[in-house]
Amino acid sequence: MPPDTPTEPVPPTGRRLRPHPLRELLLVAALYTVYRLGRIAAEGHVPRAFGNAADVWSLERTLHLPGEGDVQRVLLHSDLLVHAANAFYATVHFPATVLFLLWTYWRRPGHYVWIRRVLTVLTGAGLALHLLVPLAPPRMLEATGLVDTARVYGPAVYGDPATDSLSNQFAAMPSLHVGWALTVAVGLIAATRSRRRWLWLLHPAVTLLVVVGTANHYWLDGIVAAALTGAALLLLRPPTAAPPLPPLRLPGQRRRPAPAEAAPATT
Repeated sequence: MPPDTPTEPVPPTGRRLRPHPLRELLLVAALYTVYRLGRIAAEGHVPRAFGNAADVWSLERTLHLPGEGDVQRVLLHSDLLVHAANAFYATVHFPATVLFLLWTYWRRPGHYVWIRRVLTVLTGAGLALHLLVPLAPPRMLEATGLVDTARVYGPAVYGDPATDSLSNQFAAMPSLHVGWALTVAVGLIAATRSRRRWLWLLHPAVTLLVVVGTANHYWLDGIVAAALTGAALLLLRPPTAAPPLPPLRLPGQRRRPAPAEAAPATT
């Protein structure tokens, strides 16, 4: 091509990487459907779920982990705190993840594809553990002495386990609340450049305290979720920085010779 021939503008890197929205909607809907069906398939293991809960509670005491009751006692000292924790558990988990995915899809499409894959692997591993290790949450295990804060103070997320057909309440291991929150935090840290971006780690930290303090999860549920998230992040590396785009040339503008192409100096 002659050097003065105009070239086609290079599309922005983000547009090249951004997946088609309809395909993404169908993919997310399919993944969510499979997850819901998997949770339903995991129901009906009540004796195993309570037996596993007793084992987890005993293992935590053997490992000298902090008591879940220590966190709950802090919440119960204040009506405002306990209501805020219940509201956080009920309303933040799913909307925050969806908003994060929408933001990365629009502003950081390369990171969006990476995070979507990480969430898929993490959720698939969580579903496998739900099937293999049904687990009653601490609010159901009498030995814990914990209060079901959502039922007592509201707002409640779950109904009576005997009649609740919309959710599997024996899927405490691992805590996807914690896993998703950690994935969101890591994704935001990787996709932004602010010096304060590490503060996003407060999101999974607060989520862990909330799920434990409201007696919806054991410490081990959060620990296993963090381990699965770490494994998914190691398996699926974040995108590298895109190379700089070539400068656009106006029609008729001659291409500047590169340093290697410059004529040698005469002596």
